[in-house]
Amino acid sequence: MSRAFVKEPDGDAADADLPERPLSEHPLYVTPRGLRKLQQELHELREQRRGLQAGGEDMSVMAELKRVERDERYLEQCVQNAILVTPPASHDEIRFGAAVDLLDEDGHRHHVVIVGEQEACAPTGLISWVSPLARSLIGRRVGDVVTWERPAGNVELEITGISYPDLS
Repeated sequence: MSRAFVKEPDGDAADADLPERPLSEHPLYVTPRGLRKLQQELHELREQRRGLQAGGEDMSVMAELKRVERDERYLEQCVQNAILVTPPASHDEIRFGAAVDLLDEDGHRHHVVIVGEQEACAPTGLISWVSPLARSLIGRRVGDVVTWERPAGNVELEITGISYPDLS
């Protein structure tokens, strides 16, 4: 069929179907730093929305406003559902918020911190508590060997250190 016979959406209808951002099926555990980050992002979106609302009826401004309002609704839900987790009293076992030092089969050292899904950034070593690596580490102690199941192949890791950094 020719594109000439396909009706394009008009004006507001072009962005009316902007889907809501999905919330995770997991509890939204956060560190104090993670909660502050969510609150800051929400504040910035509210400021951005106020600026866009003053921007008139331009179609591109209206489309951006709809995106900002959608993201604002998402972050409001995240902040409302956030479960603040503080470090445990005992630091001999890996829990949420732990910084873990690891040694792989090839003698390479790795350092990861287990954080909430919203805070995770694998390239910087911040891993989500629901990631396969974190799930293999939680509940373990120094000296334990865990198997990290990866699509590229499993890796054996020895836990060489556990600490709880200040994540506030």
